[in-house]
Amino acid sequence: MLITPSSHDQRFGLSRRIVLPGPLRLDGGALLAPVAIAYETYGTLAPDGGNAMLVCHALTGDQHLASAHPRTGKPGWWQRMVGPGKPIDTDRYFVICANVLGSCMGTSGPASDDPATGRPYAMAFPVITIRDMVRAQALLLDHLGVARLAAVVGGSMGGMQALSWAATFPERVAKCVVIASTARHSAQNIAFHEVGRQAVMADPNWRGGDYYDGDAPAAGLAVARMAAHITYLSEAGLTEKFGRRLQAREQKSFGFDADFQVESYLRHQGLAFTDRFDANSYLYITRALDYFDLAEEHGGLLANAFRGGGTRFCLVSFDTDWLYPTSESRAIVHALMAAGAPASFVELSSPFGHDAFLLDSPELDRVMHGFLSAAA
Repeated sequence: MLITPSSHDQRFGLSRRIVLPGPLRLDGGALLAPVAIAYETYGTLAPDGGNAMLVCHALTGDQHLASAHPRTGKPGWWQRMVGPGKPIDTDRYFVICANVLGSCMGTSGPASDDPATGRPYAMAFPVITIRDMVRAQALLLDHLGVARLAAVVGGSMGGMQALSWAATFPERVAKCVVIASTARHSAQNIAFHEVGRQAVMADPNWRGGDYYDGDAPAAGLAVARMAAHITYLSEAGLTEKFGRRLQAREQKSFGFDADFQVESYLRHQGLAFTDRFDANSYLYITRALDYFDLAEEHGGLLANAFRGGGTRFCLVSFDTDWLYPTSESRAIVHALMAAGAPASFVELSSPFGHDAFLLDSPELDRVMHGFLSAAA
């Protein structure tokens, strides 16, 4: 499809939102209509639409890839990676980042109004999957006039979306970059998420999810975030940053205040999260993560997900990531090799655990730049 780009085209730019009529058929059997998608674009779409790249965000991320967050004022979550001359080079690529289905930053989710009632869906919103998120993104790309992606890139949950893109729409993906991710959620992953969901649902303000006209279950959501945040870090990183140092005191209080710096840090992370995220969205997105099993979607054999496609893959893991350890990336690489799909893989060293892909990493920058700049 030929595109005639224009600087005045309202499809392109920051803080965009489109409401598509749908319906979108979900893996759970429900039909969702209409489908709202919030997104941002960076760079200029080539006349033939061939320079488009989709960047997929992690669980608590959003569409503000390289622009200031409207609620917190903080820089975009991957701003260091995206821009002119950066590994995701906006002089070369037209970069798209869409808020995932089920979220609370403008895309359809439990906080959105149900057209049948005029009130927030709450727990009446249908349960979603990673593949549902990808199908919604495909609707957005159709709207933008992008028939084929030069690349799809994602870390953590974003990496799951990238894998799902290559498996669901192989004809639409030239390159696929998967960072610190997995092809399926393990029992341990599910267990941590269930602790978080139970914390939310145990908050008296949750009220079965129907809290939008009152106080949100902030305490429960904060605890859920605290538990999850521990999985994003490494023991070495926590020890280096906090150790057993006390917080603003010279001796223990012999009480249950935040005596230790690490306790204070986690409490801050939990409270800050409640200012920008919806509790029901947290339930829905973590459930989508737990349901993710790419092999299950393809007859129980992961290699089947990649057979017959022309996508080139690059996988990156970090040696201190215990949420999605290197063994998970190796399993994907083995499946790609069995399917005859071209793939490269590297394990990088970092003290920062799972969060390493979001932080300054010259080695990751070099890997990304080399893979994305190479000829398809």
